[in-house]
Amino acid sequence: MKKIAFKTLGCRLNQFETDSIVSQFHHGDYEIVDFSEVADVYVVNTCTVTKQGDSRSRQAVNFANRKNPDSLMVVTGCMVNNHMDNSQNLQDVTYFVKNEQKSSIFHIVESHLGGEMIIPSDLKPDTFNYSPADKTMHTRSMIKIQDGCDNFCTFCIVPKVRGRAVSRPPHDIMENIRKVLDFGFKEIILTGVNIGRYDSQDWNFEKLLESIVEISGDFRVRISSIEPDGYGDRFIELLQHPKVTPHLHLCLQSGSDRILLQMKRMYTSSEYRNIIDKIKREIPDFNFTTDIMVGFPGETEKDFQQTVSMVEEIGFSHVHTFKYSIRNGTRAARMEDQIRGNVKSDRSEIIRKLAEENKLTYRRTFIGKDQRVLIEKINRKGIAKGYGQHYIPVEFPANSYSRNDFAEVQIKEINRGKEPVLVGVV
Repeated sequence: MKKIAFKTLGCRLNQFETDSIVSQFHHGDYEIVDFSEVADVYVVNTCTVTKQGDSRSRQAVNFANRKNPDSLMVVTGCMVNNHMDNSQNLQDVTYFVKNEQKSSIFHIVESHLGGEMIIPSDLKPDTFNYSPADKTMHTRSMIKIQDGCDNFCTFCIVPKVRGRAVSRPPHDIMENIRKVLDFGFKEIILTGVNIGRYDSQDWNFEKLLESIVEISGDFRVRISSIEPDGYGDRFIELLQHPKVTPHLHLCLQSGSDRILLQMKRMYTSSEYRNIIDKIKREIPDFNFTTDIMVGFPGETEKDFQQTVSMVEEIGFSHVHTFKYSIRNGTRAARMEDQIRGNVKSDRSEIIRKLAEENKLTYRRTFIGKDQRVLIEKINRKGIAKGYGQHYIPVEFPANSYSRNDFAEVQIKEINRGKEPVLVGVV
C-alpha cells in the first residue's frame, strides 16, 4: 500500500475538502499516515488569507520534501490560486491544483501512479464535487453549503482565490447530511465562505437551516463562521432549536465605523451590537466568538480603542486576532498610511490578553451547569474530552462512555492550563 499524508492550512472549508479527499484514499489502496511521517504521496491544502498563511503553507511543502525528496507532491488550495504564476518559488512539486479542480486530486494521484500524467487545469472545474466523508480525523462532520464571496472587502483576497458566490443545491446538502448521519456522525458543521448569503432554488439560509433540523435523528448542527448581515426573527427562533448549538463565530473585524467603511464591510458597529443584543435577549448564555483585524491602513489609536471597547463590552469567549497583511490585488494594498509592524504587534497583544480574560470570565459562568458533550477522545487515564453545545472544551471521567457518545456533564470547576477547560462529572 502506498502511504499518503495530508496537511491542511486555514479555514474549515479547506478542512471539509481535505476530509472528503482523505475519505477517497481510505477506500483506495492507500495507508493514511501522519504528515510527520515518511510518505509516498503528500497533499498540502494551502491558505493565502495572510502572509502567515503563505509562510506556513511553504513550510509544510518544504518539510514534506525533506522527509521524502522522491515523494509525489500535490499542492492545492488558495495559495495556488493566488500565486499560480510563480508558485511561491516552491521546488519539487509534482502538481499544483487550483481550488476549482481540488476534488479531482484522487484521480490525479491514481493516474500518476498508473503512469499517466494529468494536467490539472485541463480537468473540468467542480466546486461541489466532494463525496460525503465517512472516515475523518474528527467526530464532527463538515458540510459545504456555499463557496466564494461577492462582498469584495478591501483587504480580502478570497474573491480572487475562491471566486464569486455560489450555493450548493439544497437537495445535495440534505443528501450529504443524511449520509454522514448514517455514517455515525452526531454533529454537523455548516461551512462555506459566506454561508449567511446562501441562495439556491429560492432557498435562503434560514429555509435551509429549518429543513436541516427537521431531519430525524439525535444530532446537532453547528453554524460555522458567518457574516453579521442583520438576520431577522426567524433566524433567532432557529438558534433556539434543540438541534442548533448556541454558538456563532460572528465576524467583527473592527469596532470603528470609520475603519469598517474603509474595509467595505456591510454593517456598522451599532448594527453588529443589535444582532448580539437580539440573540442574547432570547439566549442569555449564547457563545459569541469573532475575528478582529488590527493595523488596517489608517487605523488610529482612537479607532483601535473603539475596537477594544467593543471586545470588552460584548465579552467574546474567543477572539481570532489578525494583524493586517498586505494582499496584492486588493484595494487596501494601495491605501496610504500603512501601519508599522511593531504597532500591529502591540495592538494584537492587547486584544489577545483581553480575549483571554473574557474567555475565562465566560467559561466560569458554566460552573454548576450542565453541558451535553460530544466525546472526541478518551485518554489512557480514562478521561473523556470533547465539546459541549456552547463549543467549550470539557473533560470528565469517561466511565462507560465511548468516543462519539453524547454525555450529560455537570461542570464542577475549570482546569486552568494553557487552555481553560471545564471539568465535570456525569
